[in-house]
Amino acid sequence: MSLFEKHQSILENAINALHSRDFYAQYPEHPSPKIYGETADEEGRKQFQSRIGKKYEELLQSGAEDWKGQEESPYLGESLNIQYPLFSPETLISRAKEAFTAWRKATPETRAGILVESLERMKERFFEIAYATMHTTGQGYMMAFQASGPHAADRALEAIAYGFEELKRVPAGTTWDKPMGKFNIKLEKEWRAVPKGIGLVVGCSTFPIWNSVPGIYASLITGNPVIVKPHPGGILPIAIVIAEIQKVLKEEGFDPNVIQLGADTFDKMITKELAEHPEVKVIDYTGGSEFGNYLENLKGKAVFTEKTGVNSIILDSVEDADKVAANLAFSVLLYSGQMCTAPQNFYIPESGIKTPEGTLSFDDFAQKFIEQVNALVDNPKAGPFVLGAIQNPRTCERVADAEKLDAKVLLKSRTIENPMFKKARTATPVVLEVDSSKKELFSSELFGPIVLLIKTKSTDESIALAKELAQAHGAISCGAYVTDESLKETIADEMSLAATPVSFNLTGGIYVNQNAGFSDFHVTGGNPAGNASFTNPEYVVKRFTWVGFREPAKA
Repeated sequence: MSLFEKHQSILENAINALHSRDFYAQYPEHPSPKIYGETADEEGRKQFQSRIGKKYEELLQSGAEDWKGQEESPYLGESLNIQYPLFSPETLISRAKEAFTAWRKATPETRAGILVESLERMKERFFEIAYATMHTTGQGYMMAFQASGPHAADRALEAIAYGFEELKRVPAGTTWDKPMGKFNIKLEKEWRAVPKGIGLVVGCSTFPIWNSVPGIYASLITGNPVIVKPHPGGILPIAIVIAEIQKVLKEEGFDPNVIQLGADTFDKMITKELAEHPEVKVIDYTGGSEFGNYLENLKGKAVFTEKTGVNSIILDSVEDADKVAANLAFSVLLYSGQMCTAPQNFYIPESGIKTPEGTLSFDDFAQKFIEQVNALVDNPKAGPFVLGAIQNPRTCERVADAEKLDAKVLLKSRTIENPMFKKARTATPVVLEVDSSKKELFSSELFGPIVLLIKTKSTDESIALAKELAQAHGAISCGAYVTDESLKETIADEMSLAATPVSFNLTGGIYVNQNAGFSDFHVTGGNPAGNASFTNPEYVVKRFTWVGFREPAKA
């Protein structure tokens, strides 16, 4: 049985889910992580610990030119000292070119079977990946498990499904028969989906797997070899995934260099050299806007970016102010605001928020929100694990700088102790009150646990500001609380013109930060926050070109 036959039902279910947009998870997280094995957690933790201080030798990439690694654990406060094989850009490019021919000539079925099999192998290592993610990014344990395990695998499968469907959309060939009166013209026609060439995936430090696997699998399913250039601070999680793909490739008779880890160090980064190389035709990037803009302007390349944005919450009217405040407090605490979807600008009318009990003043809602933030932070069973740790010390500096802005500090940031990791780098949210006239204070992304409560003249101004900043600076998420259906439609219409998705009236266990594979589009590609979307057809069709061949049909 081929790998495609083995996994055909998985692929078909995924394709069906793309069309229905209903809940679907090939890799579920519930009812508990134990569905992946009663002892899998402990085994994964031990496997991660066994990596510390050693060479990572699992990759099928021989002849390393050096071994280095600079990852530090935000929980342990010390270097992991894991060394990875380093290769020059020319070596990586040369090996990718050698692997390209056989991979591009493989059928979509062959490629899909191999790629789904790699996800099934990845599934067996979800817990090892979770601990690797924790100790490179600072994510809390449960987020690290979910985001780098089941959720990432589902997003990768989503990319495979989209790619496979697009590759099968056009028949491989047909006999073209055109009546011409007394005779017919008959041609044999053939079409080939030709991959663009070498793909480069540039990873980020906060979500080294979730943000990277869509691009990796979208390029691989469409026949492109891939070089993964992770952030030097977050290599181990994606290295594990690459190792599993390489193993399946080798077992199926392909050159494992179809995908390669292109690790580097902070003092000698190779991203630009790879990106500018003429053989690199496809680039996927997650990170800051400045470098993302540079990549988007490179000539002759298909570039897919997720950059920075200014995410908003529009507050007009609510059914239950306490539930709304609790939901929003959790949203800003989740991974200490180090998510591209985390809300930053909260627009609140100076006249207050309408509730069934009457109007809730700006100050009273701010107080409710702060009380919910403090309650969660001070909950020893929840706060440290929801907050996680700060990945980059510069984020702590940014929080300290925020308290010096020309704004009223409603809540200062503080550090809290993680009961499991005494040296964990932590920072609770700083909450500022800003008048809407001080637009310069809230017109850019302030990455990390920083919240601005912006007092507007009216909900109309709130909507206008959220739309304006999304159009000018980008936005990946937006939340809105409104009970009037007409106003709700106004918000939806205005924010759609800014290509920004809106989550309305979320309370309880769903948050504006979260996006579901097979249902939610992550980033729209329609504003400056990014030019691509996880995952729509455009995300895969730009990775290959249809080329036709024809000749007269034989009599």
